[in-house]
Amino acid sequence: MLRLEVCVRMDALGQRPYMPGGDEPVAGAARRPGGAGAGRWDHGVVTEHEGRLILRQERVFDAPLERVFEVLTDPTELAKWWGPHGFTTPEIHLDLRVSGSYRLTMQPPEGEAFHLSGAFLEVRPPDRLSFTFRWDEPDPDDRETVVVLSLDSAGGATTVSLWQGEFATEGRLELHREGWADSFDKLAGVVQG
Repeated sequence: MLRLEVCVRMDALGQRPYMPGGDEPVAGAARRPGGAGAGRWDHGVVTEHEGRLILRQERVFDAPLERVFEVLTDPTELAKWWGPHGFTTPEIHLDLRVSGSYRLTMQPPEGEAFHLSGAFLEVRPPDRLSFTFRWDEPDPDDRETVVVLSLDSAGGATTVSLWQGEFATEGRLELHREGWADSFDKLAGVVQG
């Protein structure tokens, strides 16, 4: 069974819808169009294919490729944008190399801090980063996922394409969709500020 929840990206004037293709993060795959003034995904694209739940989002940042990659991978910069609105990231440990590990402490506005960790699968400055993602205190519906961030430069701007999966439930996928959307909003302020 194939089910596709479509969320279209519009251009800067809200005119042209844009539809992506495929659901696999393949190295060397065709990049998506983008550039200065391009829109962003408002909701992400959620794909279920043969029981697989995959999250895809894309965002165009008005900053050079190298600057965006730096903000994605430098612990001081990462602390400024990681997590949903209102969350902070008071502790970050990164060993930014293939097979290197990372661990982040996330502090919600109310409640106890929690942690996520994983290992880097691909580190290719300045255009690709891939890592495993797992909650250290998992919800029963959590499972380890893989995140792939592909960066593409166009006209001084950078398009970041996110692929994450596979999720165990639609609820957990939605949680990550909202978290990445908020994080990308904060990331835009850091790279452009």
